[in-house]
Amino acid sequence: MSEMLRDIDRELINLLGKRIAILNASNLPVQTESDDTNQLLAQAGVPEFVWQSINTSCAAAIATPKSSNGVKPRNIVVIGGNGSLGSFFVRELSLAGHNVSVFARKDWDNAEQILENAELVLICVPIERTIDVIAKTAPYLKPTTALADITSIKTPIVEALLQHHKGPVLSLHPMFGPGVRSLLSQNVIVCPGREQQAFQWLLDLIASRGGKLITCTPEEHDRMTIAIQAIRHFSTFSLGVFLAEEGINISRSLDFASPLYRVEIDIVSRLFAQDPSLYVDIMLTAEERRQAIGRLADTYTRLAQLVAQKDKVALKREFESTSRAFQPEASRAMQETKHIIDSLSLLIAANDAEQSREAVKQQYIAPVPKM
Repeated sequence: MSEMLRDIDRELINLLGKRIAILNASNLPVQTESDDTNQLLAQAGVPEFVWQSINTSCAAAIATPKSSNGVKPRNIVVIGGNGSLGSFFVRELSLAGHNVSVFARKDWDNAEQILENAELVLICVPIERTIDVIAKTAPYLKPTTALADITSIKTPIVEALLQHHKGPVLSLHPMFGPGVRSLLSQNVIVCPGREQQAFQWLLDLIASRGGKLITCTPEEHDRMTIAIQAIRHFSTFSLGVFLAEEGINISRSLDFASPLYRVEIDIVSRLFAQDPSLYVDIMLTAEERRQAIGRLADTYTRLAQLVAQKDKVALKREFESTSRAFQPEASRAMQETKHIIDSLSLLIAANDAEQSREAVKQQYIAPVPKM
């Protein structure tokens, strides 16, 4: 039976490859359907959502730029390459055909030997160590060696890169966290430093794997990430602390939950499943971030007072004035959240079915007799 499933999987993969190739070579819409598609789905016992998922996946495959052939292998050293994001870049660069070495804390005694032939050194260490590592690394580098980082703050980091290394420097910020499996549709912020042409092959690689490159100044980056990171993480952190202090049974609450509540709880749970240092550092690393978090707390207090006073008119006024700020994104947000809800519903249904199958299987496993 398992061999039959493997054979079917091979056929499906081959057919999907042919479908994507035809769509790539033509101007046909991705959701190319014949009049009898729904009838064929019904006859085959295939739910419509399976076909919709295939169409969506094909669209993503077509939208992803293809890697170019004949990549020139480069010697790359990733400082902090054993960490969560560092290991991600080690894997991506290695898969692209480059010679990648991981530089850990224990390697400083051999730094000259490890770094002397590097064409790119990528620093992937925690925020509080980044500037020190830049200063410690630069003396070992040739003037032609490209030096970059992936830290979540930029203004002081770019200054440190330019100050300590006289060769090519670039500051990157991947806008994703641990657990991401590919660069597909992931934003990567690019803050130019010096001699950006030395990094063009790296930027092309990120784009070829589906990453979206967003170029900006360090100052704009740091302004935007106050909202994107510091405020968001503080809100998530605060909600988690509150629910824990209230003694809410999270698992039981999901039995009563809407899909959007479940998504929110998943985001909270994801944060608390990771290294606290990462998120604490993001919230505390700059005075502007700490001040913004304080203003958010003031907003919570002001709105909570309106609730305590049962001031319905004021609360509706706050709602309506705020909705105007979000109106330009409303249509996109409704479309994307609908897709999230639909996809989550499918995943829950699949997990429930698998658990039911496992429970049935366990009923037929004879208990081991006690000796």
